[in-house]
Amino acid sequence: MAGTLQFDLVSPERRLASFAATEVQVPGTDGDMTAMEGHAPTITTLRPGILRAHGPSGVQAYAVTGGFAEINATSISVLAEKAVAVEELTGTVLDEFIAEARELASVALPEDRDMAERTLNDMLALKASSGH
Repeated sequence: MAGTLQFDLVSPERRLASFAATEVQVPGTDGDMTAMEGHAPTITTLRPGILRAHGPSGVQAYAVTGGFAEINATSISVLAEKAVAVEELTGTVLDEFIAEARELASVALPEDRDMAERTLNDMLALKASSGH
C-alpha cells in the first residue's frame, strides 16, 4: 500500500478539500508535478489547470486559476487564487475565469505581459479541454 500525505486545498472563499492522498498532481508554472509521501520540501507557483488528488474515494479533480503549493514529506497545502471542483465547472464559470485573465492581460505592464498572456492561453486551453 502506498504511503499517504495530508492534502489541503483552500481558496479565499472556502476550504475545498482536506484528506489523506496517495498522490497529488499539480499544474505548476514550471511544469506539472506529482507530490507523494517523502517528497522533498518544495514551494511552487500554480498556473491555470487541473489539480488531481488521489484519495480513499478515488480521484478528486479541481480547476485552479493560480496560487501556490507547499509540499513536504508528509503534506501538501495548496492555496489557490480560485478553485472549483471539476463537477461544478460550467461554461459560465470558465467564461468568468477567461474574462478576468483577458482583463489582467490588457492592463499588464510590459515586463508582465508574457506571463499574463500565458495565463490567458492556459485558461482558453482549460476551456477547450473541458468541452464547455
